[in-house]
Amino acid sequence: MTAPTTAMVLAAGLGTRMRPLTNDRPKALVEVGDRALIDHVLDRLADAGVERAVVNVHWFADRLEAHLAERGRGPEITVSDERTELLETGGGLKKAKPLLGAAPVFVANIDSVWIDRGDALTDLIRLWDPSRMDAVLLLARREGSIGFEGDGDFFLSEDGALTFRGDAPSAPFAYMGVHITRPDYADGGPDGPFSLSGLWRKSAAAGRLFGCVLDGDWMHVGDPQARDEAEARLSGAE
Repeated sequence: MTAPTTAMVLAAGLGTRMRPLTNDRPKALVEVGDRALIDHVLDRLADAGVERAVVNVHWFADRLEAHLAERGRGPEITVSDERTELLETGGGLKKAKPLLGAAPVFVANIDSVWIDRGDALTDLIRLWDPSRMDAVLLLARREGSIGFEGDGDFFLSEDGALTFRGDAPSAPFAYMGVHITRPDYADGGPDGPFSLSGLWRKSAAAGRLFGCVLDGDWMHVGDPQARDEAEARLSGAE
């Protein structure tokens, strides 16, 4: 399977849980290990062969656009402007579709940092098969993850098919913020803001949602404490 060369980077969130660090900047520009969160993600995508990234902007949009314009490496950046309305994950992907092209794309959050003992994004590419999948998600084991306090999202079958936790008290795997899908996947969603989660549930019920598991350490950088813990983990890995 040909690797996606375009990515949608979801960077428009308000970052309310990250305050006071987001009082004067978007969450995407909070630094972990002397690099902005969005730079961690864009560098990972560049290493996986991504040549162009569409980045949505809302909170402190001008400051984020200025930062992106100054980046010296990595994908060519196109901005999807959500200044007038924050559209969430599904609405953001739907709005950006005309900018993404026709080929499959990575979709990435900006609040995930990870230490990779394997090659997670290459594993995701290898698994992706659009003839039988709507999306393939990168997952992390709950144990040992930083900044994730939930009961898990998914069960994973031997062939990589995903089922949601449902009524089970817990599930072993959490979505860690990167997936591959078709750029028109969100077209079936409503107008305005909506989450991709509802579409994933329909795909899972149809046997078309798949995933693979990170061989490494995942840090969900969602609040100042998680940011400090992630920075400590990265320092220890150097």
